[in-house]
Amino acid sequence: MNVVWQLGENLLSTIRDLLPILGVVLTFQLLVLRRPIHQAAKLAWGFFFVLLGLTFFLTGLSLSLFPLGEAMAQQLTRPGFLGLVDGVNVGEEMAVLPWYRYYWTYLFAFCVGASTAIAEPALMAVAGKAQEVSGGAVDAWGLRLVVALGVGIGVAVGTFRIIVGVPLPWFIITGYVIIVVQTYLAPKEIVPLAFDSGGVTTSTVTVPLVAALGLGLSSQIPGRDPLIDGFGLIAFAAGCPLISVMAYAQIAAWMQNRRRRMEIQA
Repeated sequence: MNVVWQLGENLLSTIRDLLPILGVVLTFQLLVLRRPIHQAAKLAWGFFFVLLGLTFFLTGLSLSLFPLGEAMAQQLTRPGFLGLVDGVNVGEEMAVLPWYRYYWTYLFAFCVGASTAIAEPALMAVAGKAQEVSGGAVDAWGLRLVVALGVGIGVAVGTFRIIVGVPLPWFIITGYVIIVVQTYLAPKEIVPLAFDSGGVTTSTVTVPLVAALGLGLSSQIPGRDPLIDGFGLIAFAAGCPLISVMAYAQIAAWMQNRRRRMEIQA
């Protein structure tokens, strides 16, 4: 019954959220453009399926992905799993536990970030279009792998930040300094694609698991505030793919130039 109740709540909230979009489209179509709606029945069916899809998706997030991310974070940071013996001083022991003792947490964060990026529908669409527009110069699967590597590294670094307690701005500022420098040094044709790739990674699949992972970690580690330390992990998942895509393009350009110099010398 709880699932049915939650489905009903999500259905009502989705209708409420979609009505303004529908109102804007109908207002411009009928009052501004003053054109009839072609294939109205087909559009109505499409809107109905969007409504159902969003309802089931939101219900799945709340019942599966969010609890899964939080549960994994809590289990990976249990005192027993970290080699600590439950007792009165376990909280103090965890507070001074070295950062490298959480290596399974870093590995899990990397794998979650990389795997969710690979499965991200928005990234699939962008990579496919990039391959189509470039005439095959950009390989869709290769782009997805490079972006997934960036997301995995970003989530792992963000997890490290939560564990050591370093303020978020230091990491974000450092990351965007690197991005700005790379923007000037990377091949110009890859820069817009890199920025779009970073944006589409933080979408329907990645965000729920990454956010739940951050909140679960910050609630388990002594001295961390879920509101301050739990959020911000998604920023790493969005920023690091920019670095990885532009770095890949820079390495490819350097190897190509090196090959040309060797051919000239030969």
